[in-house]
Amino acid sequence: MFDIGFLELVIIAVIALVVLGPERLPVAIKTTALWVSRIKRSFQGIRSEIERELKVDEIRREIHNNNVMDELKRTREEISQEVSAMRKQVDLTDDLKGVTAEKSSSAPEAPKADAQPPKDPSSQS
Repeated sequence: MFDIGFLELVIIAVIALVVLGPERLPVAIKTTALWVSRIKRSFQGIRSEIERELKVDEIRREIHNNNVMDELKRTREEISQEVSAMRKQVDLTDDLKGVTAEKSSSAPEAPKADAQPPKDPSSQS
């Protein structure tokens, strides 16, 4: 964390021993260790809370993306159903046109006005 070597630690210990004296040095070391551990725990708590928040945000994004994807699927299905219904309608229209065309081509022709009426056998004398 601080990249302090063994020599630096020895120098700090000697200075602390000279400044604080042998009676107060153990209490000072104990107090310093408590404060350092509290600071470490605080940073660890903050870090874990941030990680949890990031995970919560990630989960929210996934849920939102899933909702969007579900909505897109529903929309796609609705559009597919509409297109299918339109195709059926177009097919029916084409079938009706085909039936109409068949009827008009197979309808008997009306007798021509030029044609002579058939002779009645009783009128021949």
